[in-house]
Amino acid sequence: MVATWGSVSDESYDEEVDETAFMAIEYSDMEEEDEISEVLAELVKLAQKRGLKGSKGRWKDFLRSYDKKFGVSLSDPSKRSIDVLLAFLKTFSQNDLKYTYKVFQCHSNQDAVEQLQKSFPDSESAEQGLVYLTLEHPEYPRDYSFPSHEEGWLVTRRSYFDQSKAMVAIDCEMVLCQDGTEALVRICAVDRNLEVKLNEFVNRSKPIADYRTEITGITAGDLDGVSCSLADVQTSMKKLLSHGTILIGHSLHNDLRALKIDHARVIDTSYAFKYQDEPYYKPSVSNLCKSVLRFKLRKMGSPHICLDDASAAMKLVLAKVENGVDNIIPLVHEEVAALLVHRIPVAVHSQELHKVIPGEFTVAVKANRKGQADKYTAYVNFKNQHEANEAFDKLEGNQEKDTWGRPQKLVSFHLDSGISGSLCVRKMVDNTYSKEVTPMKRSFEEDKETVEESKKPRTDYQCTEIKEFSAGCNQCETHSKEIERLKKELSHRDEEISSLNRLIVNLVRKHAL
Repeated sequence: MVATWGSVSDESYDEEVDETAFMAIEYSDMEEEDEISEVLAELVKLAQKRGLKGSKGRWKDFLRSYDKKFGVSLSDPSKRSIDVLLAFLKTFSQNDLKYTYKVFQCHSNQDAVEQLQKSFPDSESAEQGLVYLTLEHPEYPRDYSFPSHEEGWLVTRRSYFDQSKAMVAIDCEMVLCQDGTEALVRICAVDRNLEVKLNEFVNRSKPIADYRTEITGITAGDLDGVSCSLADVQTSMKKLLSHGTILIGHSLHNDLRALKIDHARVIDTSYAFKYQDEPYYKPSVSNLCKSVLRFKLRKMGSPHICLDDASAAMKLVLAKVENGVDNIIPLVHEEVAALLVHRIPVAVHSQELHKVIPGEFTVAVKANRKGQADKYTAYVNFKNQHEANEAFDKLEGNQEKDTWGRPQKLVSFHLDSGISGSLCVRKMVDNTYSKEVTPMKRSFEEDKETVEESKKPRTDYQCTEIKEFSAGCNQCETHSKEIERLKKELSHRDEEISSLNRLIVNLVRKHAL
């Protein structure tokens, strides 16, 4: 790929990024133009997911003013020309350009790895091979493009191509803050001999909205008197990662974002293994332990044990390095004994869901996505599928099915505190669906239906909009017609996104070859 993204070396990452320099794209044939278009489209999708605004607003705002002919009717970035994509990216500020520059850097390093492997196919160690496997993953540029130019970030000055075999595995626990962000409250690290190198509670830096005790196992009392700060943890991690040490973790980008550390040599076990029949489902660390290591990491409903999860990630990598286990694993069929509750008003504390939803369950709160500070999402986890189904059936509300066939209800509530409103409760699977929905770690960022807006047949937000509109206007003929029009429009969008899904499949297969 003959493309100039500006200087993409590790050493120049935090230098001033000139707008025209990073936009200086040169290509000589259609194949290279297609590759550049894919990268730019990914940048725009990333901007959409992060809720980023340029001088002309978000992507759709930009299209309304830039393209009077098609406007938002052609909002899929992958179907837009390079000129349109570049024009949108040029509306961002200098800081935003620094962030997108990291995405360019990731793609450039992927190309460099590909060329290196072609030139020296037998020169890499098993450990380095797993570093490259992570780097080559199609989701790597999106997940590992950190805003590490911002204040408070630690950027380790090591190359992707170091040959050290030293490895450290980590796992972190994060809590939900009142401002909708996450804060690190615990970190554990082990070396390749499973010796504990770091095991610290971390002082909370912001007011906490939810400790997620059912998942993290952490309570407010655990953090009383804790003096270890994020800066202290970064200092310890800097020592552990010196001399080219490889950092290991499951969905490691979540931990690195909480730690505010940008490290080049990483192995993400959620990338290193995949299901044979479902390559786009990320396996959970629990399922990997069952499939690869043949042991059960934790009982269903039990909280995470930070040290156990760090050790499990290291054991998974050692199984690959020492025993050469296959990265293709069988799909583990497990009961998904949970309901997804979304569009919960932030004024409603997660524990108050017990007053809205019947049954005994624990609550796991997802971090708010940027731009959605007034609502949040949570999983309510039951002991078994029967109890989850029973709780759903007892809920009063209009029931519909999403495009995947999963039932969901719009539920109205009025709490003793005087707060009233509505929320949406959805089953994780329908009655015939048997595939595992991959649970993610503490950020819960990647329930399959929320991975990427462009991959969703229909967004929860769209579904809920129609439900709320429908519930309040059943007796209004004019509004009923509008509802039907919106449903047809959603159906048309579903067809467009299905076409995009096929393109994504082809793209992923191309990367895998």
